[in-house]
Amino acid sequence: MDTGEKIVKTLSSAGKPMKAGEIAEAAGIDKKEVDKVIKKLVADGKLHSPQRCFYDIKK
Repeated sequence: MDTGEKIVKTLSSAGKPMKAGEIAEAAGIDKKEVDKVIKKLVADGKLHSPQRCFYDIKK
């Protein structure tokens, strides 16, 4: 499972928007790596930011 999949899985199991640091802690991934992958997932349209610094799965 790659980092992007882990992030999406972590967000889907949380069921609520999370900050990058919370995602990193819950998924056991380095925060810098999470920040980098989140930017890519947002650009790809898989995630969105419902409010500043929070991310959620795009429905």
